[in-house]
Amino acid sequence: MDLTELNRIATAMVAPGKGILAADESSGTIKKRFDAIGVESTESNRRDYREMLFRSREAMSQYISGVILYDETIWQDAKDGTPLVKLIESSGAIPGIKVDEGTQGLPMCPGELVTVGLDKLAERLKKYYERGARFAKWRAVIDIGSGIPSMTAISVNAHALARYAALCQAAQIVPIVEPEVLMDGDHDIDRCYEVTQRVLNKTFQELRVQRVALEGMVLKPNMAISGKKCAKQAPVEEVAEKTIRLLKACVPAAVPGIAFLSGGQSDEEATAHLNAMHKLGPLPWGLTFSYGRALQAAPQKAWSGKAENVAAGQRAFSHRARMNGLASKGEWQSSLEKKAA
Repeated sequence: MDLTELNRIATAMVAPGKGILAADESSGTIKKRFDAIGVESTESNRRDYREMLFRSREAMSQYISGVILYDETIWQDAKDGTPLVKLIESSGAIPGIKVDEGTQGLPMCPGELVTVGLDKLAERLKKYYERGARFAKWRAVIDIGSGIPSMTAISVNAHALARYAALCQAAQIVPIVEPEVLMDGDHDIDRCYEVTQRVLNKTFQELRVQRVALEGMVLKPNMAISGKKCAKQAPVEEVAEKTIRLLKACVPAAVPGIAFLSGGQSDEEATAHLNAMHKLGPLPWGLTFSYGRALQAAPQKAWSGKAENVAAGQRAFSHRARMNGLASKGEWQSSLEKKAA
């Protein structure tokens, strides 16, 4: 393992003013997105959509540090025969790959899930590295509800995250460690804080057990935020303050950077929360975004599967990427949202 090179890549992934595009939607998830805009989810349509994003020169070169790809996408070529990974590399961004294989019900823990995909992962990582991937992603899902999460669910998911991370580093691939506490429930921000603290503490305990070099990874957590069904939604300033307090308590300074998931927040909410965190003084790690829906909802709608709308889709993508790039430096203002192309 070349830790110096892993650290270089991890640091580049969280460079000031840039963030990570999560374009790793499964076939089922992107079908839902395409259904919403009236586009058939064929392999060629999925390819065309992602090619549109990766050819958005302004967004990709100025505001995107890396792209998380789905297995289908990493092997695809653009219409002119150029591998999509080469389009990403040519913009200066780093190709990455989602390597988990989804979730399964956790025996003896009704309503809870464990992420799977460790079998043969070492072999898959070698092939992804040869294709150009220099980082990977594994998502654990922790739900909040009556009597959950259990310590069992937290422990088995943290163990799997750490085992995945160790395998990645052995393959010279930077692991994005993503323990996501879902925001789907009616819990308040303090309940989210408490559960996320437990999850992060257990995750870093397991990372140490598995001898993962913290200098060669990126953390992708949720924010401390109210559940979507909570009657009282915490304001932006509270989300920012409690999230930073939580991270300072749980995340060692050796970690090069933290790239937030959006977790179902609206475009502007995710941007405003990230921006507010940068108003809270110096931070021990880089702090940026790794958004999917919060970067792609607008360009998907603008594109709508039509070749004549490619330029409009790229403008929408560039705007969202720029807004989040500014937020990752604490320079975003809500007035800028009205200047969308």
